[in-house]
Amino acid sequence: MTASLTRRTRWALGSAVALAALFAGAATVASARGDGAASAPLTPAADSADAGFARDMAVHHQQAVEMSFVVRDVTDDEDVRRLAYDIAHTQANQRGMLLGWLDLWELPKTAPDGQSPMSWMPDAHSGHDMQGMKGMDHDGALMPGMATRTELAQLRSARGEQAEILFLQLMTDHHEGGVAMARGCAERCAVPVEKRLAQGMVDAQQSELGLMADMLAERGAAPRH
Repeated sequence: MTASLTRRTRWALGSAVALAALFAGAATVASARGDGAASAPLTPAADSADAGFARDMAVHHQQAVEMSFVVRDVTDDEDVRRLAYDIAHTQANQRGMLLGWLDLWELPKTAPDGQSPMSWMPDAHSGHDMQGMKGMDHDGALMPGMATRTELAQLRSARGEQAEILFLQLMTDHHEGGVAMARGCAERCAVPVEKRLAQGMVDAQQSELGLMADMLAERGAAPRH
């Protein structure tokens, strides 16, 4: 199988997984409202894993959307631009769902006083999934996998293949952090629809990690970790 065929196959699989996650997430809005339910929906507490994941992943996703728009404007490579569009579209929609749930639950979109990012996942920086990730609040990187302010500035100033490689490396780190966070929700969250969306994020982003590794290899590069 040629590299281009392998990439197209990965893209098709990744897109199918991402679409499935989005359709599942869209269906959860009615469930989160309790529409058609015999009993009232579960409302998480402000310091719960459900609320913490919704707040933190909304911030995490926002940076992925930002990086995707940046690389779209600094490269003409259609494969990278297509990947960036898919990531921006999927994660912007998921971010809307997460913030929508917080509204439905009548919970704040910012952490309660004294509660830092990822406090809902206390072992986030000691578990296997987080090994090698960036520390929290380092040069603007609030959560594992997030790019620093310096790295974002480097991406904005890069062009062509240099920008493509840096984007793919930064997004690989970002996805690895996001997968670990989503796994944490799948294990800790109590609201079934949120757990399902989190598992969908794991499946879709793992598929994209394989695609990005292939794209980096085609450019003579590799993930940073």
